[in-house]
Amino acid sequence: MARLFIGNIPHGSSEDELERWVESQGFHAKSAEIIRDRTTGFSRGFGFVTLSEEWKLSEAIDALNGQRMGGRILTVNAAVPITRSIRLDPTDSKSQLKS
Repeated sequence: MARLFIGNIPHGSSEDELERWVESQGFHAKSAEIIRDRTTGFSRGFGFVTLSEEWKLSEAIDALNGQRMGGRILTVNAAVPITRSIRLDPTDSKSQLKS
């Protein structure tokens, strides 16, 4: 799945606005998600857009990185999945998550 990380999103933006912005730049967005603070619900200024055409990922990064949305210059990269592994501590009988 072709997924973009988009940073420096204007704080008042919605997922619909982000998706429309990507599409206005010539790319078909399957979905958009803006990450929000768990406590306040306010945007944290970054999010992810899933493109429906995986082969256009590199082209989208080149075209969108450095473009403006709502007066802010966006940072666009390929999203990298977070992987977590379980680490066993030989001195402790409990497993711990390792980020």
